[in-house]
Amino acid sequence: MTASDQLLGEMLDRASSRLAAYGYLLTGSQHAGEDLVQDSIVKVFSRRRRIPNAQAAEGYVRAAMRSVHIDRMRREKVWRRIAPGQVARDDVPDHADRIATADALGAALATLTPQQRTAVVLRYYDDLTVPAVAAQMRLAEGTVKRYLSEALGRLAIAVGEDAFDVEYASVEDGKGRS
Repeated sequence: MTASDQLLGEMLDRASSRLAAYGYLLTGSQHAGEDLVQDSIVKVFSRRRRIPNAQAAEGYVRAAMRSVHIDRMRREKVWRRIAPGQVARDDVPDHADRIATADALGAALATLTPQQRTAVVLRYYDDLTVPAVAAQMRLAEGTVKRYLSEALGRLAIAVGEDAFDVEYASVEDGKGRS
């Protein structure tokens, strides 16, 4: 065991609780205070110094704790000032097009007949199938299909066809041909 190791052990036996309390008082956090004590001990004992006894070593460690803590506060202050400028900002999407489309869609829905509007709401908002919409409205499926077709045509004219995300399925007759 070297003299430096012996001095470190003696200092820790004698002053570790006082150093931990001092670190807590400086930082306001037990964990940050313990980290401060460790960093300061490493700073003091990593260099070759002539430290005569454990009491002097404690004084060196306390002085190192003050300087390390003040340096950290300064760095954090500078970092808090410059950090927001260092972060790459994501492009914020422009919602104006979506809002304009929603407004146009609302105005276009007002132009539909009550039957067309009901069919559209049941089909696309409630996500019902055409037979279910027909059952709810007590109409024939063909009538519901006509209401939906006319309504979507009116809405497409008012809003634009690209505003709708509608999938079209191919229609097959009973023999497997399109």
